[in-house]
Amino acid sequence: MKSRELKLRLQQYWYVCAVLLALLLVRLAVVQFVQNEKYETASKSNRIRLVSIPAPRGEIRSRDGLVLAKNRLVFSVSLAYAEAGLDSTVVERLAAILGTQYPQITADYIRGLVEQQRYRLYEPVTIVRDVDWPMVVRLEEQRRQLPGVTVAVEPLRYYPEGTLAGHLLGYVRAIDAEELAAADRERYDIDDVVGKDGVEKTYESELKGNDGARRVEVDVRGRPVRELVTLQAEPGNNLELTIDSRLQRVLEKSIEETLAYDQQKYNRKAKVAAAVLLDVKSGAVLAMASYPAFNPNDFIGFMDSATEAYYYPQGSYDPLNPGAATNRVLRALYPPGSTFKPITALAALESGEATAEEKVTCRGSYWVKPYIKCTAAHGSVNLARAMAVSCNTYFQEMGRRAGHQGLIAMADQLGLGKPTGIDLPGEKAGLLPTPEWKRETNAVLVDRKYDRLRQELEDKYARLLAEAKDEAARAKVEKEERSARARLEAEYRIDYRFNTTWQAFDTFNMSIGQGNNSYTVLQLASYVAALANGGQRMQPFVVRRVLTPSGQLVRENHPRLLQRLEVDAANLEAVRQAMLQVTQPGGTGYALFAGFPAQVRVAAKTGTAQTGRKGDVRNKEFHGVFVAFAPFDDPQVAFAGVVEYGQHGSTSAGLIARDVLEQYFNIKDHLAPAEAPREPTGGANPAVPASPPVANGTGEQE
Repeated sequence: MKSRELKLRLQQYWYVCAVLLALLLVRLAVVQFVQNEKYETASKSNRIRLVSIPAPRGEIRSRDGLVLAKNRLVFSVSLAYAEAGLDSTVVERLAAILGTQYPQITADYIRGLVEQQRYRLYEPVTIVRDVDWPMVVRLEEQRRQLPGVTVAVEPLRYYPEGTLAGHLLGYVRAIDAEELAAADRERYDIDDVVGKDGVEKTYESELKGNDGARRVEVDVRGRPVRELVTLQAEPGNNLELTIDSRLQRVLEKSIEETLAYDQQKYNRKAKVAAAVLLDVKSGAVLAMASYPAFNPNDFIGFMDSATEAYYYPQGSYDPLNPGAATNRVLRALYPPGSTFKPITALAALESGEATAEEKVTCRGSYWVKPYIKCTAAHGSVNLARAMAVSCNTYFQEMGRRAGHQGLIAMADQLGLGKPTGIDLPGEKAGLLPTPEWKRETNAVLVDRKYDRLRQELEDKYARLLAEAKDEAARAKVEKEERSARARLEAEYRIDYRFNTTWQAFDTFNMSIGQGNNSYTVLQLASYVAALANGGQRMQPFVVRRVLTPSGQLVRENHPRLLQRLEVDAANLEAVRQAMLQVTQPGGTGYALFAGFPAQVRVAAKTGTAQTGRKGDVRNKEFHGVFVAFAPFDDPQVAFAGVVEYGQHGSTSAGLIARDVLEQYFNIKDHLAPAEAPREPTGGANPAVPASPPVANGTGEQE
């Protein structure tokens, strides 16, 4: 009996096994014959990796061939979260290793990068670029404990000349989410770097290459076994700038030396300057510099706290710690001071209310309120003499004759108060004050002031009414309140009418470049270039040509005429002749250019502009401003520069102009080894006598 039961059970087990075996065979057949393609594809996907090959950015060169931006191969560390994400200790281990060299890299930092890429985790997350060889060795030694971590070689931006033309070049950083959303998704990935400022940003689409890819077979640990197919990356196009590297070096060198001199002689706040040199016939920028200096290499990788404070100091503007991130040639606004006077002269001549030879008597101040002073009683002066000594009295009278509309129209024609259109990002428009601007701006300010005064009055009498002991006292308080309200509203009407209406003093201030006039250094250079070339306002540009990596021309930027001045040629020539007198004996700029050869005569205008900044000592602290063009007989270049707290145009920005023009016209090589220490006043150069600056019309020297 027992033997029969045993056999029956064994038979049942055999049937079950047979059924299971049959099911297994059927499943195997389905997989083998029906789902073969599906699983073959999955198998290949598990062992094949698609590795991106970053394309090198195009190089940037100066017009004389100096490489200003290129690429170098570096090691970068990335994390394939799809492989490492299940092992939470990978992030901790990686942070511990990298943190020994990069304190900013913590486990939370890496998780933050992963979170930013949470919708694209199938792509590796770049943790850090440009690690050194010892770090690469440490990571490779820990490879078994770091699944998903890879070290790859990729091109990284590099600026071999450091700070040379740094503000103009700009810099690159990792693309952010907003930029990625707006970018061409076929060309950009989350790990790409893009131009964030300067030429790097404006010409991003040209400099950006097309990434390549490699199909790599890996083993079960993700280690590469063999390379299958490679699609080579296509480098970006190269840029040739309009910048001349030697002129750029001289401009930056002169700025540093001049600032050191002005800090010692005039004001320790003199730590900021900006200057530009333009080709007057084309608008090409030959040199452009802003100080404090800017090194694009500082933006590659991590920035320590000291470097960050150098570029982006916290708090409001501090002239002793101004920050280096801003290109002040096109983003900082300055009162032009007396460098506005050629515009006043041209407006007066065009009005028909004045002639170049007509004389105005200066007795030390203008005879109309607010009686703005000159540095001296210049006596009877015509246009040429007034420009040479920068007589405020003369130019206020010319402003009165031209009228505010004439001044505004002429300044507008010359491009002040609006962007020049240069091929660099972030250019500011500046401010050309008008009656409409004054009304709109001051109406808000006056209303805000009197709203506050009304509230204070209401609070005051509400308190007094609450303290009144009887009806008689209350009646007295209410009567006083009505009287106070009436007086306040009368003051409001007077104040509103006065402050929202263009006044005579607004015209007088504008005529000498003060008041609310605020322009960029580039606008000043552009307007002077238009005077120099006969009345054609050209659009400035910094990129000359775009070339393929093999040197084929892609496109070329040609000179572009923005506006032709609607002025009489004789009037324009009279203003040019007057500017020439500034550098002749008795002129405010004579000491700078007295030693220049006769064929390189310089026309210029010095400026000493009140800063208008809160906390500055009025009539004591000034920006030095200077504009010029040369040679007078056949103008080639125009210059504009500002030295904050430089005090006088002739002893600050004028020194920079002298140096760069000496270099341009081969009068003196400022890059040759110096035989003697440079004396910014001109004493070290025997061609430039060390004579004292001539006084201007604001009470200070220009």
